[in-house]
Amino acid sequence: MFAGRVPATGAGGSASAGGKGGKFSVEELYGFNKKPKGSRGNSGKAEKSDGKKERKEKEESVLASQILEAARRLMERRRLEVYLKECDVTMKQTSMPYRNLGKSGLRVSCLGLGTWVTFGSQISDEMAERVMTDAYDSGVNLFDTAEVYASGRAESTLGNILKKKGWRRSSYVVTTKIYWGGQAETERGLSRKHVIEGLRGSLSRLQLDYVDIVFANRSDINAPMEEVVRAMTFVIDRGLAMYWGTSRWNAVEIMEAYSVARQFNLVPPVCEQAEYHYFQRDKVEVHLPELYHKIGVGAMTWSPLACGLLTGKYNGGVPESSRAAMKGYAWLKERFHSDEGKKQLSKIQELHLLADRLNCTAAQLAIAWCLRSEGVSSVLLGVSNTEQLLENIGSIRVLSLLTPPLIAEMDTLLGNNPRNRKKEAS
Repeated sequence: MFAGRVPATGAGGSASAGGKGGKFSVEELYGFNKKPKGSRGNSGKAEKSDGKKERKEKEESVLASQILEAARRLMERRRLEVYLKECDVTMKQTSMPYRNLGKSGLRVSCLGLGTWVTFGSQISDEMAERVMTDAYDSGVNLFDTAEVYASGRAESTLGNILKKKGWRRSSYVVTTKIYWGGQAETERGLSRKHVIEGLRGSLSRLQLDYVDIVFANRSDINAPMEEVVRAMTFVIDRGLAMYWGTSRWNAVEIMEAYSVARQFNLVPPVCEQAEYHYFQRDKVEVHLPELYHKIGVGAMTWSPLACGLLTGKYNGGVPESSRAAMKGYAWLKERFHSDEGKKQLSKIQELHLLADRLNCTAAQLAIAWCLRSEGVSSVLLGVSNTEQLLENIGSIRVLSLLTPPLIAEMDTLLGNNPRNRKKEAS
């Protein structure tokens, strides 16, 4: 029987049961009994007209139909959920937007999870697992790492978590970066030897058969561009990677790689990883959009909070638990104490006031600001606990608040809009 259908007969089999013409009133639908109409005697109050009765019955009939339709849809959804559960597929609701990676067909969450500094170093493996689990449950499908992060421990931690969780391999995207693999001369750079051996080493630590994207983690003046592109094409042809991209390459180098690929019928890069935040704008806002329109290269950006600077945590100094206080990050502390860093801190305080107006945190405003940029496929988050992760994911709701007048106000406050400087130069 069709879900939610009302039988024409009542409990006693009478066609007239359940209201006029077999239709159920709201009271009868839910099992309520109408109060019996008592005799009004000679009170002088006239009974309701037949017209009012008909209108009431019609309204009740329409409402009953709407309720039954809602019940039918709910029943169908539950049946579908049971079926999908049997097929090991879920129907989790998520508000996470997905975007194409450049002009490729790969769909990635607009927020990805990075492992730089955190995995295998700053946070425990247990916390890393909780962060990844919450990210995946929130719709994040992109996880980024590199062979150099924590000397390979970041890849190992990521791989252990993925193996333990048992998520379908087709449901997430893993990216890694190749350049700094070891101390030996042949364990660094973008030679064919290191691209292939380095990626195989990464796959071993990740316990994966392939990565979705392998990035060249900087350009290599010692490796001819044709060799680099051929090596990347080789690992893709062998099924060790699906796509390849660049990280911290300039526009000229990316264009050269694309031209070599087209000349020799090889695989061109699809994405550039670049630093992007309030105080690092030129590349992502001027150069990469041109490459996106010309050759389809998208942008995957990192450090949206400028290593925590934009959250305001360094306004009163460098906390002992912060990234700038970690061994090997003295350069970050020096940046904050520089004259330029002090100027940036004063602007950050004004941006905090703007965030208060929007009823969001400074971090959410900064991440949403990155997401609004043309050609940005995904913004990589670096978090040390689940609270930070969920706060950062909340930036998605802020994105719709960034109207052109508000962006113009932020540009005026920052005073570093690269497009304005480009117009002035022309």
